[in-house]
Amino acid sequence: MSSRNAFIRFQRDRSGSYAVIAALALPAVIGFVGLAAEAGQWFYTQQAILGAADAGAISAATAGGSFATQQTEARGVAASYGYVDGQNGVTVTVNQPPKSGNYKTTQGAVEVIVAQPQSRLFSALFSSTPLSVSARAVAAAGVVGGGNGCVLALNKTKDKAIQNGSSSTVDLHSCNVYDNSSSGKALSLNGSAKLLAASVGVVGGIEGAGGIATTNGVTTGMKPPVADPYASVAPPSLSGCLKTGYKTSGTATLNPGVYCKGFELDNGAKVTLNSGVYYFDRDQFELKAGSTITGKPGGVTLVFTSSTGSDWAKAKVDKDASVNLTAPSSGATAGIVLFGDRNMPVGADFEFDGAGAPQSFGGAIYLPKAALKFGHAGATGGCLQVIADTIEFTSNSHFEINCSGYGTTAFGSGKAALVE
Repeated sequence: MSSRNAFIRFQRDRSGSYAVIAALALPAVIGFVGLAAEAGQWFYTQQAILGAADAGAISAATAGGSFATQQTEARGVAASYGYVDGQNGVTVTVNQPPKSGNYKTTQGAVEVIVAQPQSRLFSALFSSTPLSVSARAVAAAGVVGGGNGCVLALNKTKDKAIQNGSSSTVDLHSCNVYDNSSSGKALSLNGSAKLLAASVGVVGGIEGAGGIATTNGVTTGMKPPVADPYASVAPPSLSGCLKTGYKTSGTATLNPGVYCKGFELDNGAKVTLNSGVYYFDRDQFELKAGSTITGKPGGVTLVFTSSTGSDWAKAKVDKDASVNLTAPSSGATAGIVLFGDRNMPVGADFEFDGAGAPQSFGGAIYLPKAALKFGHAGATGGCLQVIADTIEFTSNSHFEINCSGYGTTAFGSGKAALVE
């Protein structure tokens, strides 16, 4: 065979081409497999970091308190997941309120961002810059300032569900205000009115927020609304009439029972109530200026109702009328000093003008359908909760929730939840 023919045969021979191609392609194949494995590791790390961010945000929002407290809580929880701020390139950033997203104006929301750079292996062929893997979580307390509620408006839509339209100061020492209305003006302060509280939580928005001062912040867009703490309470059934159209300007001691078609204490009246449950069936309960009503030890509950389903009993306490009533600490109406029947129409008028004379209510004023106008110059150290459909403060008010032994139900407690 000539050398020329041998060369031609060699040139035309393809029997080893696949092996050559495979050899040339092998580094690229190994590279892609390695890159896929590296990406999988990044995904696993990102999921672990997300778990740390989620847990840190929930724990910080639940803890509440100052920003320093929430930051310490979030970073401590992230560390328990193996992500210690400042070690191995880890950063744990805490923002309260969040600096991005839908909760930037929600004071009760906490944003936690956990990040850590990852060394490159096969991906170093494409970039030498370390890849930062991070995760972000936002949690908001279901209710701000858990368990310390003393004012709650239950109406879910009304403008000014809570309002202070006068120049008065409402000082709620160490307790919280909650407003379930979704209106943009759910809570309203006008003029020089002031509201001092531990915290304020509103489902909707606030008008006149400059008049609010708190120690633990103001939250708008609160989720979820605060549950009615006495929704399951039902006084015993009423029957008959112990007295009808009761009216006096003298001194008297009364017993529990049903008082039908009006109850009026005129100027000079001094009435003492023996302990128990008092039903006011239809018409108006009225304490005029200069009258005094006092409950004996053991506690009383005043129930406003109607045996006919109409002409529902309402209440009006004038300024300069003196009141000293404390709820029973046990029994069907434990903790409730005033109880409004849930079947009465929404917006029923109840007015308590606390100017000029001491009006002390120990326990819960629970009027879930009432449009309550309220002023209370109460003494320090007491226990008072005010729950109504809507609440308007009409004069300077001061009350606290030192409620141990009163039988009341704490409200406003709630765990935080992830919202982003």
